[in-house]
Amino acid sequence: MIPVTAASARSDQGSAPPPSTAPGKGPGRAGSGHRAWFLVLPALIPILLLSVGPLLYGIALAFTDSQAGRTDPTQWIGLLNFQDLLRDTLFWESFRIGLVWAVAVSVPQFLLALGLALLLNQNLRFRWLSRALAIVPWAMPEVVVGIMWRLVYHPDAGLLNETLGTHRDWLGSLSTALPAVVVVGIWARLPQVTVTLLAGLSNVPRELHEAAAMDGAGAWRRFRAVTWPAIRPIALAISALSFIWNVNSFALVYVLTGGGPGGRTRLPMLFAYEEAFRYGQFGYAAAMGCVLVAVVSILLAVHLVARLKGDDDA
Repeated sequence: MIPVTAASARSDQGSAPPPSTAPGKGPGRAGSGHRAWFLVLPALIPILLLSVGPLLYGIALAFTDSQAGRTDPTQWIGLLNFQDLLRDTLFWESFRIGLVWAVAVSVPQFLLALGLALLLNQNLRFRWLSRALAIVPWAMPEVVVGIMWRLVYHPDAGLLNETLGTHRDWLGSLSTALPAVVVVGIWARLPQVTVTLLAGLSNVPRELHEAAAMDGAGAWRRFRAVTWPAIRPIALAISALSFIWNVNSFALVYVLTGGGPGGRTRLPMLFAYEEAFRYGQFGYAAAMGCVLVAVVSILLAVHLVARLKGDDDA
């Protein structure tokens, strides 16, 4: 007689394997995705309504003959607005002025912000006060900045003319209007770039600077070998964003000069604004906006490709 053990009894019964529970296929996984979308909706709905929706509507409007005060139904005219835009020399002149403005503001702005960020990153007395004062222009609305600088540039009682002892109309002269506006643009957005670069500098380990100094590296060599590689991604990002913001500038120049004198400061956004709300050409102005969006997108794509290529080379 062969004894029957517990193990043999269990093997004879042929117990079924436990049910498999594949990851991601549990009963609660299907509902988790719906719950995630439900949590995202409060942030997604304003973006769709206030950003994506108007953008799509503006693109569609560019292919119509929409005008202010028109009683006839709006007609779909295809690429006619864009064909007229290609022959509009005033728009392309404003586009050239916009590129000059964006470069003239962005490049000095970045260089000054980098120097100011390096200075504020040092162990100076009252550094907290200096950092607080450096962001004051950032806290002021562009309309207030424009009004303030109009008082500075006032031809009769302006601070600049009182200091120089002249009575020059800086914003009304064909030769000085654009440079005067460029100075204001640099001043107005300098804190934004400075704070961003300062945040990147605060993450650079001081031990690396101390080690480089012990090896005999000077200040310029430490900047090239230690500081710049650490803040390069942030510098590229903020410089690209600054250029895009300056291309799309409107309020500051509108308050300062309104596009004058003689169109010398008429940026593309100002030109589109005049076409839409002064002359009522909504479809034509929307076509200008589409061109600006396309140009900014191309510039952003070129920047991203150059950045990815630089990262691969590194």
